[in-house]
Amino acid sequence: MGTAIRIPFLNITSIFIQPILPMKLYLKTKDHVVSGETFDLLHDEALDMLVTTPQPEDLTKYYETGSYISHTDANKTLVDKVYQAIKRYSLIRKLSLIGNYAKGQRTLLDFGAGTGDFLGLAKQKGWQVEGVEPNGGARKRAAEKGLDLLDEIPTGYTKKFQVIALWHVLEHLPDLENQLTILSELLEEGGTLVIAVPNFKSYDAQHYGSFWAAYDAPRHLWHFSQHAIQGIFSPIGLKVMAIKPMIFDAFYVSLLSEKYKYGKTNYIRAFFNGLLSNLKAWRSKQYSSHIYILQRN
Repeated sequence: MGTAIRIPFLNITSIFIQPILPMKLYLKTKDHVVSGETFDLLHDEALDMLVTTPQPEDLTKYYETGSYISHTDANKTLVDKVYQAIKRYSLIRKLSLIGNYAKGQRTLLDFGAGTGDFLGLAKQKGWQVEGVEPNGGARKRAAEKGLDLLDEIPTGYTKKFQVIALWHVLEHLPDLENQLTILSELLEEGGTLVIAVPNFKSYDAQHYGSFWAAYDAPRHLWHFSQHAIQGIFSPIGLKVMAIKPMIFDAFYVSLLSEKYKYGKTNYIRAFFNGLLSNLKAWRSKQYSSHIYILQRN
């Protein structure tokens, strides 16, 4: 799908797989939220993942919008309300899920905690919690809820956790190799890493193409397949133990994609496409987003 392109700044393939290889253009997309700038998504065939290029050195300005809902707790539009309703239900499901992997004293690190709702619920249920969130506005909102989040993992940090969760965060991390190493070191022996990411192999991704909201360039720097998650975590001793679907993501992503493609949201068409994506995934196992449960080999 296009000509081979080399991107010399990309290190992840050389570290985890082999020396840097040419990558082909998968598709062009644009920032539909803030800047309107165009970005290429290059396909790393060895890992079967996509790489957003160019990757801006300073990503801060691309998050400076009131419409970035995970940083704002927005609840104004109908789409916002749908998101918040799904989020409330999902928080309970997520906490139930990680509870299956906690032993004894329950310790949780939420890496990319947003405005702290998941941590707040976990704390309420007796977990010992810590959260990391680089966005200042989101940290401020979390503080209003009684949660003091770190902006990053400080040098010399020695705490370890039974469960580390990244809910739609891995795709945002600019220094992926270093971040994976940090996460591995923070995990207790026998601990569990829980990661949720979009899946560019899903039907809704294929249907909406460059307008698929979960590409979200350039905030999403990496776009993972199931093979890619296996490939990047295996070298640091973490094995995928289970993959779980995120059913509601297909509907919410379709709502946003409709707006990006047509300039307005067609709720009926979005619902149909989300439903169709889930029905196709029932057989293909390629849902709009997946939760990965990883533990040490």
